[in-house]
Amino acid sequence: MSLLTILKYPDPRLAEESLDVEEFGDELKALASDMCETMISAPGVGLAAPQVGRLLRVIVVDRSDPEDEVRRPEPLVLVNPEIVHADGSQVFREGCLSVEDFQSDVTRYLEVEVEAQDLDGNFFTVEAEGRMAVILQHEIDHLDGVLFLDHVSPLKRSMYTKSLLKRRSKDRDGR
Repeated sequence: MSLLTILKYPDPRLAEESLDVEEFGDELKALASDMCETMISAPGVGLAAPQVGRLLRVIVVDRSDPEDEVRRPEPLVLVNPEIVHADGSQVFREGCLSVEDFQSDVTRYLEVEVEAQDLDGNFFTVEAEGRMAVILQHEIDHLDGVLFLDHVSPLKRSMYTKSLLKRRSKDRDGR
């Protein structure tokens, strides 16, 4: 296992659409394992393959309850996930491992049903609500080239982008 580099906004690869996984094997299992390790190390609650430069429909999600003090050892891996049913609405404060130093309220579905495949290609369904529903929607958005920034107002997004680019320019110039 190894830690992967997480792409940072505004890297254009984050806006690309991912391809369906068609081959299930050791390479996919190694990617999922590395993604899990990277997510936990970051630390984060979810990670999508495009965030580590792989345009494949693969996400990993931390299933632990934020009220628990112990993280579950095995995150949930979903290959080719698709939301097949959604209901309700909630506003949730989101952040992202690819979007540095920014959080914002985002409106998402309250409940989702997701169909996916496991690392062996077997189909399964996940029903989620609340926080877990938000995480699944957020990570599946990444597979479609959508960042949570795309869900905030153009003014907030513009202000964040200008601030980020200014900070990065100062960092490069050593000021």
